[in-house]
Amino acid sequence: MNPPISEPISALVRSSRRALMDACIDAAQESASVFTRLYPDAARAAAACADAMHAAQATLTPLAGLPVSIKDLLDVAGETTLAGSTVLKNAPPAASDAPVVQRLRAAGAAILGKTNMTEFAFSGVGLNPHYGTPANPADKRIARIPGGSSSGAAVSVAAGICVAGLGSDTGGSIRIPAALCGLVGFKPTARRVPTTGAIPLSTTLDTICAMTRSVDDCILVDRIIADAPLSIPELPLKGLRLAVPGTLMLDGLDAHVAASFSAALSCLSAAGATIIDTPLPLLAEAARLNRFSGAEAYAWHRALLAGQEADYDARVAKRIKLGAALSAADYIDLHAGRRDWIARMETCIAPFDALIMPTVPIVAPPIADLEASDEAFFKANSLLLRNPSIINLLDGCAVSVPCHAEGTLPAGLMISGAAMADRTVLAIARAVEKTLHPSRMP
Repeated sequence: MNPPISEPISALVRSSRRALMDACIDAAQESASVFTRLYPDAARAAAACADAMHAAQATLTPLAGLPVSIKDLLDVAGETTLAGSTVLKNAPPAASDAPVVQRLRAAGAAILGKTNMTEFAFSGVGLNPHYGTPANPADKRIARIPGGSSSGAAVSVAAGICVAGLGSDTGGSIRIPAALCGLVGFKPTARRVPTTGAIPLSTTLDTICAMTRSVDDCILVDRIIADAPLSIPELPLKGLRLAVPGTLMLDGLDAHVAASFSAALSCLSAAGATIIDTPLPLLAEAARLNRFSGAEAYAWHRALLAGQEADYDARVAKRIKLGAALSAADYIDLHAGRRDWIARMETCIAPFDALIMPTVPIVAPPIADLEASDEAFFKANSLLLRNPSIINLLDGCAVSVPCHAEGTLPAGLMISGAAMADRTVLAIARAVEKTLHPSRMP
């Protein structure tokens, strides 16, 4: 089946929302493991309402009647939120929609369904033993991982079923699948978007955000879900100072990612950007400090694990239980150490307009390889999380944009900045996208 949607939101303005929705629902029902729940009747009603408003020459919001997916860790009123698990199946239903879901509905979006995910969002790979793993649409020959933890969210967009997939990003869970599936993923500064109504992984690092087909579409969704919408200026690449960190971020690149990233840097340089190699040795301290997810997840899960550990994904349970070893004193010290590290990092990166690096160092591995081997799984998981998780620790913001050649496996380039630099980072990402992929622009 051809994907119902293959263009950015701005190109769909003249489409019949109802006809598009029917095609998207058909595709969603045929897509294995992408959705954990579908809302076809409500989605068709939202699409029909948008068509009626258009016929009456009423002003439509950009998302009106268009299909959007939401990750299975976000509350929908009257439903139990499972977060990709089976252990929560008897938990009470949510009393209300999560604020971000409320905001999407208020903007006229047609919420097509809840998407599959890594159980409790605790992995960058995207495997789920309970509901299956959706295959990455980028490769028709080999079933490759979509990336995680927002796996179904990514595939819902990459397969042309939805215009946006709303998910979460604690260590890269939006940017990793965006990079592996050839999408744009934006992780805003965490405080800008409410996390209420989302099952937490790390209360310190969790961020709610989206994947789309273009930077402008990410900007559109961010304006809807954030507490305060941003106005993003047009920013030429000429004269921008873009720093490539030499510590850690370029280690272990596979040949395709290395070649794609190098070609992208050459293209940006030719467009007038100044590419600056910088050691940034402070990045070597990140591994010592980035221990919040385990400790905070253990605090949330310890009672469930005591009675139902056998029902967890064994690999997820193993990682959560590691958090039990962190004492309260060590946890307090971690927060103090993070604040000090952020202050020093912000001083070091202040001379640059943004940091740029490969989003992840490898292309998507085959699903079968990682299902079969714990060693292969944990090695891939560590590599996938390494670069994007640095930005969560920094309390920063970042956009992953595709940087691979057409017809090759996806690779992502990440544009990053410090906390509340979202406006600049998005403006630079838009300029990078226009330079690397002018043919994709509407």
